[in-house]
Amino acid sequence: MEFKRDNYLQKLIRAEQNDMVKIVTGVRRCGKSYLLFNIFRNHLLSQGVAEDHIIGLALDDRQNKKLLDPDKLLDYIDEHIVNDGKTNYVILDEVQLVDDFVGVLLSLGHMRNVQTYVSGSNSKFLSKDVVTEFRGRGWEIRVRPLSFAEYYEEVGGDKGEALQDYYTYGGLPAVAKMSKPEEKEAYLKDVYRTIYLKDIIERNRLQNSEGLEQIFKVLASAMGSTVNPAKIANTFKSVTDIKISAHTISKYIEHLKDAFLISEAERYDIKGRKYIGADSKYYFEDPGIRNAILGFRQVEFSHMMENVLYNELCSRGYSVDVGLVETWEKNEQGKTVRKILEVDFVVNRGSQRIYIQSAFMLPDKEKMNQEQRPLKNISDSFRKVVISGDYMRGFYNDDGIYRIGVFEFLLNRDCLDE
Repeated sequence: MEFKRDNYLQKLIRAEQNDMVKIVTGVRRCGKSYLLFNIFRNHLLSQGVAEDHIIGLALDDRQNKKLLDPDKLLDYIDEHIVNDGKTNYVILDEVQLVDDFVGVLLSLGHMRNVQTYVSGSNSKFLSKDVVTEFRGRGWEIRVRPLSFAEYYEEVGGDKGEALQDYYTYGGLPAVAKMSKPEEKEAYLKDVYRTIYLKDIIERNRLQNSEGLEQIFKVLASAMGSTVNPAKIANTFKSVTDIKISAHTISKYIEHLKDAFLISEAERYDIKGRKYIGADSKYYFEDPGIRNAILGFRQVEFSHMMENVLYNELCSRGYSVDVGLVETWEKNEQGKTVRKILEVDFVVNRGSQRIYIQSAFMLPDKEKMNQEQRPLKNISDSFRKVVISGDYMRGFYNDDGIYRIGVFEFLLNRDCLDE
């Protein structure tokens, strides 16, 4: 079973047109190395690039330890470059292990007829650092775990069963290749503890590992709900023996974001056109990682669907926020009161904006009205969408709201552009 990752391959191919260092980022075990050393390398060979024009190094390999010295690495690359006027491709995995790796990459960027592709997965190599560290000479390509479309293309079978499996075990390529649930669970639990948790503790030199793990669990349990560090700190103080400040909790959350394990969706006042700097929502980069943190004891498909939709929207290049709509309505006593309604996702890409509600089940008209209510209180003309957890093909209903089933949405990457 081989996952094609064609979307990322095309990004790598298009990036060849610029002279920047191509920087592949993403959570560990999402397939960055395989993308570069197998899929992209095979593409180059199929296009007639000679093998001696491809210099590939896995810098976390013990055999390449001596090349972690920046001068030795540059000398090695220089010795293997073929000066015949054709392009040489330098592919470096885990480049952040090299001392002064920024200087190395800047030097490679000055070499003629050299295209450089690198990957990294820790805090020295984060997307937020690309612009500053590489002074505008780095081009980031963010790789994520398998989307459901990528997963289903290879796994096949019943779509409903495949999506439930995806909600439960996520899209890490190694997990997707496993057939038995107990193997998937064991792998995800092991990766969570021995790689993700340990990596964050070591790289940030954290002393309170128990506190970090508790924050991880809180975010996993509260996935799709707003989170406030001060409230978490008060809960710890009153319910557990762990004393941890709101400031420290915020730092831990930043560490998890830096490791690409979670993403933050900020709250946005749609009518006021401004961000509200209070509670945010956090979604997990991979559903399987989230479920492993909780021992697979809280796999609620309605919440998992919302997380998967968030990830899919991000992978399609949208920025995603949580929308808030202010309304004034009469209560049972006839008094006009202020209410705040929530829109699951406010997504933007260029001049395009879409308001989206995630509804796992729509059993009756009452539930449908409940989901549409926030959308109908938005006065602008941007597209409004309800995604339900079924096989429904896209159509506009009488309220002018576009309804589409989750399978159609996830398997048709262009459905929102049609």
